[in-house]
Amino acid sequence: MADQIGAGRRGKAVERMAGIELGPREQLRCVIIGAGMAGLLAGIRLKEKGDQFVIYEKGDKVGGTWRENRYPGLTCDVPAHAYTYSFAPNPEWSQFYAPGPEIQHYFERIADDYGIREHIRFGVEVGACRYSEGRWHITLSDGSTDVADVVIAATGVLHHPKMPDIPGLDSFAGDCFHSTRWDDTVPLDGRRIGVIGNGSTGVQIVSALSERASRLVHFQRSPQWIMPVQNFIYSETDRHAFRSDVSNIDAIRFGQDYWGGIRRFNAAIIDADSPEMAEIEAIVLRNLEESVTDPELREKLRPSYRAACKRLIYSPNYYAAVQRPNVFIETGAIERVEPEGVRMRDGTLHALDLLVLATGFHADRFVRPMIVTGRDGADLNQAWAVRPTAYYAITIPDFPNMFLLNGPTAPVGNFSLIDIAERQWAYIDQLLDLLRQGQCSAIAASHDALADYEERRIAAARHTIFGSGCTSWYLDAQGVPQTWPWSYDRFAEAMAAPKLSDFELA
Repeated sequence: MADQIGAGRRGKAVERMAGIELGPREQLRCVIIGAGMAGLLAGIRLKEKGDQFVIYEKGDKVGGTWRENRYPGLTCDVPAHAYTYSFAPNPEWSQFYAPGPEIQHYFERIADDYGIREHIRFGVEVGACRYSEGRWHITLSDGSTDVADVVIAATGVLHHPKMPDIPGLDSFAGDCFHSTRWDDTVPLDGRRIGVIGNGSTGVQIVSALSERASRLVHFQRSPQWIMPVQNFIYSETDRHAFRSDVSNIDAIRFGQDYWGGIRRFNAAIIDADSPEMAEIEAIVLRNLEESVTDPELREKLRPSYRAACKRLIYSPNYYAAVQRPNVFIETGAIERVEPEGVRMRDGTLHALDLLVLATGFHADRFVRPMIVTGRDGADLNQAWAVRPTAYYAITIPDFPNMFLLNGPTAPVGNFSLIDIAERQWAYIDQLLDLLRQGQCSAIAASHDALADYEERRIAAARHTIFGSGCTSWYLDAQGVPQTWPWSYDRFAEAMAAPKLSDFELA
């Protein structure tokens, strides 16, 4: 890092600093937005450095997406032992792919074990962040304000539910809710249930309710490719081995089976004509052909796009679930919702008692709808008028000392976002060290650096499997994948040390 600081071109802002001694700061004052996975990570690392910080969380608990999602069948599609902080392994997972409540419990325990809960203000949403006179001024939903040297935006991506635009939805006489607003008081057994949406959430809900509903209708706009997996249970003997020797956990989370699969999948994503992609397509095609016996149903479930163009669905039992006699796959167009159920364009009425909306999220929001005003009145909504973007997914020109975790264009896919966030934090912390050491009072990527990054990223993203011809939440309004388009190893290399010539320091 020191070599880069000495050799890097620090821009015009640094030239104006010549001869000015800022001096080291005893500690930074930081505001973290969100107490999910990334916000807890930021809090733990800031506490280790002795910085002052507060976490503002709009919900009543930690956990982020794992707090919001409580639907039946919820699991993570990343092996449980890989979906933990590197410094906090968990020997108590009950199965290979952990159920949602266990993951939520893990984050609750982390907040307590690392003394982070006392730094969190629950039920307080950040309404606005304004940069003025070298500091961030924060406006909060309870009417209070705060001031900070640094803002860490750990809001996540999938936290603004997307409601379907279906005529008559409000007229439905039964129970109806979005999958992230699950009503635990609503009975499920023996009821007629409809599920709209068939991403990971819809697939998991249908799989879980197929044995409980008297009739289950899965409304799918387009079918999904399904990667077969086994979700085996860990015995008490297994958990004892994990407790006794962490190397048994490391063999899973750092082992070749997991990372070999990650690199295979990553190679397939960035090169749609690669042998790795051919292998994945062969696996999911064989799964469809061999698992679904009814030819008519098999064709309903056959996607018209390439595997992994949408986020690949990992499921051990979806094909078995939809072949139960009480389950119906509806591929027709919905005309409207009526008090009795869902009316299709061909006139068919699916009478229902419960309608679940597994219709996803507004994935382009990130920190929005909060109002973010940067240097010289820069407006984040205007900066993101074309698409949300940030230099290496972390920093935005004209918004000094504001850093994003899992921000726009960060890597996405069937791998642990905890690992991604930890690498991003290592990068951010090196920038924070410049502030702590008094080498600058403000730092953000330059416009030229972001423009160069985006030009290269967009060109590469168009040729990934995500850009091969399907609709998905990975695509921005112009149809460009909002993703990291290169290899995982290239991401790890980029996160190892900031290239300071791409930053403006003041």
